Amino acid sequence: MAEGEPPPPGGKRKSSKKRKIVPDSDAKETAKRLKRGPSVNLKSITDRKLKGKLRRAEAVFSSSQKKAAQINEWLLPATAGTLVAEGIERTWNFKQEAIVQAVDVTAARKAFDLSLPELGPYKLNFTRNGRFMLLGGSLGHLAVVDWQRAHLVCEVQVREAVRDVVFLHNETFFAAAQKKYVYIYDKRGLEVHCLRAHTGVNALDFLPHHFLLTSIGDYGVLRYQDTSTGQIVAQHKTLLGPCSVMRHNPHNGVVLLGHARGSVTMWTPNMTTAAVKMLCHRGPVNALAVDLSGTYMVTSGMESQIKVWDVRMLRPMHDYYSPAPVTRMDISQRGLLAVGYGRKVQVWQDALRNKAQSPYLHHNLQEGVTEVFRFCPYEDVLGIGHSAGISTILVPGAGEPNFDSFVANPFQTVKQRQHQEVATLLDKLQPDTIVLDPDMIGRVRNEPAAVARQRRQDEDAANTARLVAMRREAEAKDKMKGKNRPSRRHRKKQNNVIEDRKPAIKERQKQEAARRKEAAGKKEAAIPGDAPRAVRRFYKS
Repeated sequence: MAEGEPPPPGGKRKSSKKRKIVPDSDAKETAKRLKRGPSVNLKSITDRKLKGKLRRAEAVFSSSQKKAAQINEWLLPATAGTLVAEGIERTWNFKQEAIVQAVDVTAARKAFDLSLPELGPYKLNFTRNGRFMLLGGSLGHLAVVDWQRAHLVCEVQVREAVRDVVFLHNETFFAAAQKKYVYIYDKRGLEVHCLRAHTGVNALDFLPHHFLLTSIGDYGVLRYQDTSTGQIVAQHKTLLGPCSVMRHNPHNGVVLLGHARGSVTMWTPNMTTAAVKMLCHRGPVNALAVDLSGTYMVTSGMESQIKVWDVRMLRPMHDYYSPAPVTRMDISQRGLLAVGYGRKVQVWQDALRNKAQSPYLHHNLQEGVTEVFRFCPYEDVLGIGHSAGISTILVPGAGEPNFDSFVANPFQTVKQRQHQEVATLLDKLQPDTIVLDPDMIGRVRNEPAAVARQRRQDEDAANTARLVAMRREAEAKDKMKGKNRPSRRHRKKQNNVIEDRKPAIKERQKQEAARRKEAAGKKEAAIPGDAPRAVRRFYKS
C-alpha cells in the first residue's frame, strides 16, 4: 500500500510481520534426522562469556536444522504411495486388474505382458535410472527396450544359448553370458568385445562405481574385469563347485555368492579367499538379495525357508517358510521383498527389520514359470522374466519417488548422458576400496591402549635423559667474559671456510714457530747455568 492511501475497510492496515509457520510432525522428524551430533550441555559451564557464545551457536544450529528440513520438504515433494485396505480387506487380495484401473493412464501403461514363448525363458535387467530394459532369451534373443515409451532400441539373435544379461554403466553397452564366452554389445546390437577369459559363465553382475564386471560359472571361478581399461583385476577360485547365484552389496561393492552346500560367501578383489563365509541353509542356496543400505540380506534354500540376515552382525534376524522352495527374489529401493516360485509371485512389505505376518501383494502368472525378478529403479514396477516372456506388475511404494539427477536421471538427454559418463569415469573408485566396512576409509584409527602406554613411557624416558644431559652440560660449561663478542663469533664462523692460500699460510706459520723455538733453545744452551740473573741479559745480546 502506497503512502497517503486510505486504510482498507475496517480501519486497520495489514501487519507487516510474517506469519509464524508451525512445523508438522514430519518436519520435526526430518529436523531430528538432520541433527549433527549431540548438543552442548550448558549447565556445566561456569564462564558466562563462553556460555553465551555456545548458546548462540546452538541457536544457529537449531535454526539451520529447521530450515534444512523445510528445504528438504520443498525439494522432495513426492511421497511414496502404498496400498491401503479398508475394513476387513487385505492388500494381498487386490488383483493387478483392480490396481491398473485405479491408477492414472501413464502408470497403467507400465503394466504389460510380452508373450515370447518360443525363445524363453527370459532374463532381464534395468539401467540405473530405470528407463531401459534388457531382455535375454535362453535361445539367443537379445533386445534393449525403452519400455516406458514402448520403443525398441535394438534387437539381435545370437543363435546361441544365453544364460544371463546385464547392463554396463549405461544403456549404450550390455554384456551377455553365452554358451562359451561372455560378449559385450553396443546399443545397435553389434558385438564389441569377446571376453574369452570368462568361460562357462552362469551369472553376471556389474559394479557401477568401480566399473567392474563380475562373473561366476560352472568352474567356480569368480572374475573381476575392469570395463574401462579391459584388464582382469582379480580371479578367485571359490573351491565350492559350480555357482549360479550372485549379487553384490550396493553399499560396499562386496560380491555375494550362494553355493550348493548351503553357504554364502562374500568376496573382494583384494583377497584371494572369501572375506566372510556363512552357513545359511542345510541345502543349496537358490537365491539371495541385499537391500540398498547394505544392512539386510535375504536368502532362500531348498528346504523352503527364507532367512533375513543382519550383514553388520552376520547373524539371522528371523525367517519365513514357503509352500515350495523360493527360486527368485529381489529387494526394491524402499525395502519391499519380492519372492517367487513356480507361477506365484509374492511381495512383502516391512519384512526385513521386523517379521511380517502376511504378504503385501500376491500375483499369479497367466503362463510360464518365473525365471528372474528385478524391481525397476524409481518406479513402482516389478519386472518378471519367465518361460513365456516378460511381465511387469504394479507394486505401489516399491520405487524411490525422488531421484538425484547427478546419480541417475530417468529423463536425461543425450548430452546429459555424455556428461554423466565422463563424470562417472572421473569419480571411478579403485578395486582396493571394496571392503566390508567402507566407512573405515579415511578414518583415523584409535591407538591401542598398550601401544599408547608404551609410547608415553618411551617419550618420558627420552625427555628425562635429555633433561639430565642438558643439566650436565650447563654445569660443566666454563663461562668466560667476552666469550660472545662479535669478533669471536666471526672467527667461529670462519673456521669452516676453506681458502686456496689458507693451508700454505698455516704451514709457513708452523715452520716459523718451529724455527723460533729452535733458535731460542740454542741461546738458552749458551748461557752458563751458574750465571747470575742480573748478568744473563749480557749473554743474550
